[in-house]
Amino acid sequence: MRNAKLIVPALVVGAALLIGVFTAVSMGLSHGKAVVKTKTVGGRTILVTRRGMTLYHLSVERRGHFICTSAACLAEWKPLVVARGVTPTGAKSLGVVRRPDRRRQVAYKGGPLYTFEEDHKPGDMNGNGFKDVGTWHVVTVAGKSQSAPTSSGGSSGYGGGY
Repeated sequence: MRNAKLIVPALVVGAALLIGVFTAVSMGLSHGKAVVKTKTVGGRTILVTRRGMTLYHLSVERRGHFICTSAACLAEWKPLVVARGVTPTGAKSLGVVRRPDRRRQVAYKGGPLYTFEEDHKPGDMNGNGFKDVGTWHVVTVAGKSQSAPTSSGGSSGYGGGY
């Protein structure tokens, strides 16, 4: 009987500790370093990753409608994904959309965000204007595409199919 009286308070304390740990971890994931940053380039403010790599969106992808799902597309265009429980921060209008493979992709105003494999250093924008099924654009905080010329020539390097 005496052991039962000790077990109940111990369980309550243990449950409270677990809730505290989960809350701290969750808040740390949600309120840690910004997932996305802004950078001013040529008079426009664009979205970049923590490491400063340019972020893009595909003109025909919006609010859960994905075109870039094939291995060929994903080899060139890397989705910016976050773990479950992470709230994207760093710019207004960020959210998350679920990819067909169930990963959580960061989106700006509903448009999924990607980096481009041929951008090798912060500030590169080699994917801007890249065309295939749609057109890839650098994302500006105003939500409009940057129309700077692209050094990739705007052609597809993976056969036209996503």
